[in-house]
Parts: sequence; C-alpha cells; structure tokens
Amino acid sequence: MAEFTLDLNDDQKQVRDWLHGFAADVMRPAAAEWDEREETPWPIIQEAAKLGIYSLDFYAQQFFDPTGLGIPMAMEELFWGDAGIALSIVGTGLAAVGVLANGTEEQIGTWIPQMYGDVNDVKVAAFCSSEPDAGSDVASMRTRAVYDEAKDEWVLNGTKTWATNGGIANVHVVVACVDAKLGSKGHASFIVPPNTPGLSQGQKFQKHGIRASHTAEVVLEDVRIPGSCLLGGKEKLDERLARAREKAKAGGGERVKNAAMATFEASRPAVGAMAVGTARAAYEVALDYAKTREQFGRPIIDNQGIAFQLADMRTQIDAARLLVWRASWMATTGKPFTSAEGSMSKLFASEVAKKVTAQAIQILGGNGFTREYPVERMHRDAAIYTIFEGTSEIQRLVIARTLSGMQIR
Repeated sequence: MAEFTLDLNDDQKQVRDWLHGFAADVMRPAAAEWDEREETPWPIIQEAAKLGIYSLDFYAQQFFDPTGLGIPMAMEELFWGDAGIALSIVGTGLAAVGVLANGTEEQIGTWIPQMYGDVNDVKVAAFCSSEPDAGSDVASMRTRAVYDEAKDEWVLNGTKTWATNGGIANVHVVVACVDAKLGSKGHASFIVPPNTPGLSQGQKFQKHGIRASHTAEVVLEDVRIPGSCLLGGKEKLDERLARAREKAKAGGGERVKNAAMATFEASRPAVGAMAVGTARAAYEVALDYAKTREQFGRPIIDNQGIAFQLADMRTQIDAARLLVWRASWMATTGKPFTSAEGSMSKLFASEVAKKVTAQAIQILGGNGFTREYPVERMHRDAAIYTIFEGTSEIQRLVIARTLSGMQIR
C-alpha cells in the first residue's frame, strides 16, 4: 500500500512555482487596470497561451494528475494572482469539462482544440446553462432543442444568461430541453460551432466583482446545428430519455443526471480551489500589513484582536484547501461522493473566501476600503463564489439530501 502523504511531488511543486511566478509577475500588476476597464484581458490570455498555461495540453496534464491535485493546485495559484483575470484564463475550461463529461471521443477531439485556438490567435469558449427564469431551478429551463429528422439538424431557441465568455466565444456549449415533460431529465448538451447563424450576444453584465471576466446573455434564434453536435450522440440520448419515461410512468424515483449537473459536479472542487486562492491572497496582504502597520508604538499584529483574526483566517483557509483536495482526490480515484463531498468543498471554501476577504479589509482599516490596496477588489471578487455554479444554499440542499436520503425542499 502506498504511503499516505499530503506533500506535493517534485513535478507538482515545479508547476505550482511556475504558475505562482506568472500570477505574481504578469497577472497582479495588471489586475487593477483590467478590473477598472471591465474588459476581457486578451493580451494576458495570449501571454498565458505563449507560456503554455492557456492550452488544452496544460489542463489535460493537470486533469489527469493521478493524485487529483493538479487542477485545484493550478486554480489556487491563478486565482491568488487575480480572480477576474484568472476566470478569463480558465473560463473556457467549464465548456471543455461539459464536452469531456458528456461528449464522444470524436467530439472531444474535434471541439476542445477549437475552444482554445493557438498562441497566435487565442479563442475562448462558453458554457451556457442558466436562464433568466432558470438558475438554481434547472428544471424550469425554457431553451428548446427540436430535432429536424429530414435534415439531421437540431434547432435551438431560447436565451441563456450569466454565461462566462457568452457571445465572444468561438465555441458555445448550450444545455437545452428536448423533452419538457421530463423536467431536468429531459435536458441535453449541444455544441454551437463558430459563426453559426442565429446565435448572438445579449446584455453584457456590469458586475460587482470579477470584472475582467466577460459575462453576458446568449440569444438563440432558430440556431441550426448538425446532428453530430449533440454531445454523446442521439442514440445515447434516446436510450436515456426512454429510461426516464419508463420510470415516470411507473412512478419510480431513479435519479438521472442531466447534462448541466454532470458538468457542475465535476467542477465544484475546482471552484472551491479558486475561492481558496482568493482567500489566501487577502490573508497574505492582511498579514504583511499587520506586521508593518504601527499604532501606539508597535505593530498591530502585537494585539490579540488582530493576531487571533489572522490565526482564524489561516486555519479556515487550510481547512478549505483540505476539503478541496479530498474531493479532487476522490473524483480522480473514482470514489463516489457519498456525503456530497464535492458540494462540501465548494460550500466551505466559498464561505471562507467571503469571510476572510472581509476580515482583511477590517485589518487594513480605512486603507482596506480604498482601491490603493487590493483587498477591496478581492472582497468584491469573493462574492461570486457563493453564487455561481450552485449557490451556497443549493450546496447545502445537495448535502442535506445526500445525508438524509430525503427530498428536502
């Protein structure tokens, strides 16, 4: 039996240090500028592509790390640099995970490379699930996909919202309803290829935080895509729908995972790692400030009120990281989330990020409330973690249902 260890191996440490250098030298100096501009930082994405950070190969290497720690380690370092820029760099990954979770080998090989482009012409991708009236309530999804058998095409109509890279993406992955009677069990995922007529960007959102990441509505008006763009293929979809219909007729309660939830389950520990990165960044700023800021003739860290806050902050960050690492290890080694460990990691890390960044502002006092120091931006950025890819309330619902076996509402 292999010896249990929480130590990163030499390869992991090398990657971590490489990413940390990029975050410190490239992302942090540009963070305030792109936050103010509220624009996608294309030059930084291109720099990441030149270094090999923004690429399918890099994320594949981290994804297939046998310990499961490659992705959370990478997310933590990049989001330590800056959450908005980091999300612009890794946002394509959610669409890629959607294809990996639901697509065939041919679809994976065809579409994921087009999501990233190349170092001379970088591209981004978008995963489109949420709708104006269907966020946490995925069963209320109104976007429809209708199969045109004569042409072997799917026709998509609807409006998606809160889509990272929505409208500016080269490839869009869209979750749509193919059988409304089945609720969330009647959903499927589709690839919308580049320059497909009928897809357009709607409202671009002016956000509280992560402002360097593009978030917008995606409008689908009679969007026609080839039958081959249904992720997983029609035969697999028909089999899944038939099982769901039989269960519905029999009054059975078999839980059939829909396309969006399969993607979110795979990505929740990664979101937890993002939150850990932001929390760690704010904690380090607060720690350095407390060591150098003097009041009444001594550094403020000499006061228990400050020192104990920092002790709690560090403890919570380390605990969050351990939950994320456990969930990531379980996912990689094929261990089921019998206690909703993925949701646990995302819930706890998200709440820690909000709390720690708020405490960092308090420790810096008036300086923390100004844009001269980065903690106010980190606090604004941290607010998103308890909202996107399943709110904290939804995570608690998932955990409670898993633990109790009851359909808690």
